[in-house]
Amino acid sequence: MAHTFTHLLTHIVFSTKDRRPLLDAELKARLFPYLGGIIRAHGGKSIIINGPADHVHILASLAAKYSLSDLMRELKADSSGWVHKNFPGHGLFAWQIGYGAFSVSHSSLPEVKEYIAKQEEHHRKVSFQEELVAFLKRHEIEYDERFLWE
Repeated sequence: MAHTFTHLLTHIVFSTKDRRPLLDAELKARLFPYLGGIIRAHGGKSIIINGPADHVHILASLAAKYSLSDLMRELKADSSGWVHKNFPGHGLFAWQIGYGAFSVSHSSLPEVKEYIAKQEEHHRKVSFQEELVAFLKRHEIEYDERFLWE
């Protein structure tokens, strides 16, 4: 085939370090578009980015030419540095080490977009920890509870 065609929809979830509630409304209003710009610079397209005060959900179509791990390393490092430069009052800001990434079928796109859009409401009932464990179980991903929250 002369060209490569992909539609790699991915739901990415990651937390602030120690799940500190540092993502206030002012920071989110500027940080989420910035995260989208990093994804765009890597050939992808952010579809929706949202989250409560302690973690972020990203639904994106990712480019095949970049590995997910490379994108996530740059996404976190670049955005963390940007927060420290532009929001000096957020000196404790950092992202957790790991992340969750889950493939999304095109037919599920509307449901996942709606789920991410309603994160504030969702997390009035379900903690980040409960949510992540549910994702891991739903996707049959093995994990060791001892290292899950580093």
